[in-house]
Amino acid sequence: MMNNNKPDNLVLVIFGATGDLNKRKLIPSLFALEVLNLLPEKLVIVGSGRTVLTDEEFRQSMAIAIQKFSKEKDLSKVEAFVSRLFYQRENPSELRGFLILGERLESLRQQLGIGNHNTIFYLSTPPSLYQIIAQGLADAGLNNEEKGWKRLIVEKPFGYDFESAEKLNASLQQNWNENQIYRIDHYLGKETVQNVLVTRFSNGIFEPLWNRNFIHHVEITSAENFGVGQRGGYYEESGALRDMIQNHLLQLVSLIAMEPPASIDADAIRNETVKVLQSLRPITEEKAGSVAIRGQYVGSQIRGKNVKGYREEDRVDPASKTETYAALKFYIDNWRWGGVPFYIRTGKHLPIRVTEAVIHFKPTPHHLFAQKGPCDTCNQLIIRIQPDEGMLIRFAMKTPGAGFHLENVSMDFHYSDLSHARIPDAYERLLLDSMAGDSTLFARIDAVMAAWKFIAPILNAWKNNPDIPVYGYPAGSWGPDVADSLIEEPEMTWRHPCPALTGDDNFCKL
Repeated sequence: MMNNNKPDNLVLVIFGATGDLNKRKLIPSLFALEVLNLLPEKLVIVGSGRTVLTDEEFRQSMAIAIQKFSKEKDLSKVEAFVSRLFYQRENPSELRGFLILGERLESLRQQLGIGNHNTIFYLSTPPSLYQIIAQGLADAGLNNEEKGWKRLIVEKPFGYDFESAEKLNASLQQNWNENQIYRIDHYLGKETVQNVLVTRFSNGIFEPLWNRNFIHHVEITSAENFGVGQRGGYYEESGALRDMIQNHLLQLVSLIAMEPPASIDADAIRNETVKVLQSLRPITEEKAGSVAIRGQYVGSQIRGKNVKGYREEDRVDPASKTETYAALKFYIDNWRWGGVPFYIRTGKHLPIRVTEAVIHFKPTPHHLFAQKGPCDTCNQLIIRIQPDEGMLIRFAMKTPGAGFHLENVSMDFHYSDLSHARIPDAYERLLLDSMAGDSTLFARIDAVMAAWKFIAPILNAWKNNPDIPVYGYPAGSWGPDVADSLIEEPEMTWRHPCPALTGDDNFCKL
């Protein structure tokens, strides 16, 4: 991920600095960049929140967070890193607070010799504060780029539906230009997701086959082996379709299905991914029930331990219809993908934590060798996003002995096999890119709106049609059995990502 060209000096302001995301992801990722010597020579990190804290109390809190959540083994630079941290109490509903923040930033720039007004504002807050903070910064003149660039990083979810996303965008763009807004999706920061582009466009053996003539279907699975935990209140307002498919998985689809970009720069790549999302065949409310399956985990036993169902979780409506599992079948209407079905599924309390994309190639036109079914030996390219990041190709080989008896074998690559490889956390890459002004891996507004437009009829159908069922599935299973019916051929089902589980409950070997 990394090069030796450090970004220019800047100030990074993190709103919601006492929250979970900052402690678990942002600060540990910034510390990793410190260890790798990739941060600007002069970087000031200002945490902002409602809590009353001194600079030193904030530093101590973040040092504890680094020790708890950082993947770095060398913690010798913690003291030097936290010396970059400062804290400013902020009430987002008061303009006076933003004016005081501006004065504090100016004081720190002069005190530490920053020499410019380059500033990133990271909104690590509830979505309800996005518009308020963006407006407050503008009212205080903190979006002004006369003396240096200003960037606004917005966490997901970007809106609750198409209409709210449109309203949020209109509000932000009253005071911020599109090139100042960085809509972050940490999935796009994952190394294996980015490797989709390299696999396709730097290898002559893949791209000629990457079309409707050779690919039978594309399957994407994103499974979590835990429930909603303490996030029941949030999940009641979200659900699996909004939480995972609208952003993460449709973005992954766009990378898998895009046309070759003219160059490897932000605009060229994002132009092509947007075209994919705009080419998704619309799903009407009337047809949503047949191409979109929703489910909800129910109580069961997992390895001898009783697990409660979703409706028994804290802050969840006992009669809730919120989906914890969603599976879709859809098509991309363009010349490359016409007629090729795409299948997506995601869910909580499935057997294992795993995210992968599988390219299923068509069977040979003549079944020369004896097989039980037409696709028993169909080739697969498996792109594992997490865990055990890597890629695997499955193909048929003859087993030793008389006759032509076939067996599926694999050629695989694991990032862990590279002794020198360090797989960076997604937020490391995205934070560094935002400092460098590289928006390639950030969602552009037309892509966000195209994704919302695609899933809107499904959300409306689930909301308005009580006849569309919410299928229960036992916690620890692969979701409702009815999801198998989405796949057209009766002899085909979803790929089982982990045929041989390891002793580690959280690990699924590719």
